[in-house]
Amino acid sequence: MAGGFVSQTPGVRNYNYKLTPKVFITCFIGAFGGLIFGYDLGISGGVTSMEPFLKEFFPHVYKKMKSAHENEYCRFDSELLTLFTSSLYLAALVSSLFASTITRIFGRKWSMFLGGFTFFVGSAFNGFAQNIAMLLIGRILLGFGVGFANQSVPVYLSEMAPPNLRGAFNNGFQVAIIFGIVVATIINYFTAQMKGNIGWRISLGLACVPAMMIMFGALILPDTPNSLIERGFAEEAKEMLRSLRGTDEVEEEFQDLIDASEESKQVKHPWKNILLPRYRPQLIMTCAIPFFQQLTGINVITFYAPVLFQTLGFGSKASLLSAMVTGIIELLCTFVAVFTVDRFGRRVLFLQGGIQMLISQIAIGIMIGVKFGTVGTGNIGKTDANVIVALICIYVAGFAWSWGPLGWLVPSEISPLEIRSAAQAINVAVNMFFTFLVAQLFLTMLCHMKFGLFFFFAVFVFIMTIFIYLMLPETKNVPIEEMNRVWKAHWFWGTFIPDEAVGVSAAELQQKAV
Repeated sequence: MAGGFVSQTPGVRNYNYKLTPKVFITCFIGAFGGLIFGYDLGISGGVTSMEPFLKEFFPHVYKKMKSAHENEYCRFDSELLTLFTSSLYLAALVSSLFASTITRIFGRKWSMFLGGFTFFVGSAFNGFAQNIAMLLIGRILLGFGVGFANQSVPVYLSEMAPPNLRGAFNNGFQVAIIFGIVVATIINYFTAQMKGNIGWRISLGLACVPAMMIMFGALILPDTPNSLIERGFAEEAKEMLRSLRGTDEVEEEFQDLIDASEESKQVKHPWKNILLPRYRPQLIMTCAIPFFQQLTGINVITFYAPVLFQTLGFGSKASLLSAMVTGIIELLCTFVAVFTVDRFGRRVLFLQGGIQMLISQIAIGIMIGVKFGTVGTGNIGKTDANVIVALICIYVAGFAWSWGPLGWLVPSEISPLEIRSAAQAINVAVNMFFTFLVAQLFLTMLCHMKFGLFFFFAVFVFIMTIFIYLMLPETKNVPIEEMNRVWKAHWFWGTFIPDEAVGVSAAELQQKAV
């Protein structure tokens, strides 16, 4: 049935439309782009805890892991091992910058296709790897695929979705990421029990499956009305808008897209223009949100979960099972964001999730500190181990309905068309850089900071929660091309947004001043 929405921001237009099967199907298929990122996050930690894999490529780590008197915090500390994991994210950082141009010139769907293709080639290199060089080449190719997909998919979903359901549809990307993690941990659980070198090869090689799903999906998907207009196909864009919204009455939204496109054409150098004061709110948020998302410490849990659980005294099989449980909980809790983000808004979920993560992280740090102290020796009982797993699940749940999905949603929806591709590329680049940094340094930090590492991340969770409370305006139900009005109404960011950027009349300004 037809429906509009009521925006909380004065002056923002309301569109009428239906929730059509086409918009649902396109966003569902488009969200597949998150599968490759999630599969890699889930598969890497499991593979690097498999003994055949370690004996084949990292024998020194295997010997250290088997040492009976080794410091528990330092069992897996190896720069080469972390380079295997983290090299992907450095490659994703670089490729996301190139993806911005391709996304803008050729459309969102072809960036998605290219991401799937390079990820497919990378999975073949890793599955058939005979030496460290092949492993790293494969990881780099996987990283290029992740960079292209992560740059284009959130933008695609935000532009396709109706304004009042943009949060739910965009969160499909995070659902796909977590689903990929869960599938990967399940695969790791069974392949780890295979003898010889076949188990880890199956785990790494099966990455070709989500890659093919993205490639096929990108070929059958239409491009967004925003992208079609941007590339000069106005009539096709209008027809696409009609089919997406389920009504012929799309003139108002279509005109907004045309106006945004005309304004974007005046910007010849988006990478230079994004530095202008009028884009300062978007630039800072585009950098700050992915920075804080990675410094929640979630990737410590995500791609090092099996390693972390083994450090806590779990056996190899039990560690993979625990990682699977936390992944399933994260997937289920991500749906909380899907069904609540457009009702309660972005800020409420950000703040509630931040508080939940802060409390659970502090509790985890205290328990590990009590059991292992600063010397890293000792044993952990079954009851205490179960309590730590429960606390990790509480932490993961808080992330799953807050910083996980919103870390991708908010940056993809807050920028005007003229800088949107560049802003999303910056978002992915910052995200990948700090993912790389955390992945590269985590095992060393765990070895030296010990249980204090959890307090280290808790400090950042506290800071970012305060930051969101003070600096992020609510963006729920606001059409993506009307977002400047949100920034103009903010107590701090409003000074950066010129009046002409929101079409504010003299009467409106006078009324606002009163």
